[in-house]
Amino acid sequence: MRLALEQARLSFDEGEVPVGAVVTRNGEVVSVGRNRREYGKNALYHAEIEAIDEACKKLGGWRLWECEMYVTLEPCPMCAGAIVNSRIRKVYFGARDDKNGAVVSVMQMFGFPFTHKPESEGGVMENECAAILSEFFKKLRDNK
Repeated sequence: MRLALEQARLSFDEGEVPVGAVVTRNGEVVSVGRNRREYGKNALYHAEIEAIDEACKKLGGWRLWECEMYVTLEPCPMCAGAIVNSRIRKVYFGARDDKNGAVVSVMQMFGFPFTHKPESEGGVMENECAAILSEFFKKLRDNK
């Protein structure tokens, strides 16, 4: 999760909502991702999508069934769907997303009867993950 937080900090420094993600396999880092929606002017440029895309390229296939993901913010519906479709085994997330979270908050997408049901664990380094988001949005409000 520390590496995911480093990615979130990079997003923060670029003026992006600070979300970072890391895909691992057997305890080794496979890929990292960070939020780049403003930079790319693309709604698909979420940290999880970037990390999944890079992991698929690196590992040579779309099935990431041996992998886990660490992400600083609870995945949204799009990212939760990508996690299901890529067969990621388990997702660890930091802060809950009470407005858009699709793992435990707004909906529990991993509990639906899809072909694959990832495991999840929330609250990993939750205070640190929530703090960078709070700092970002406070800075945004202060600059208006």
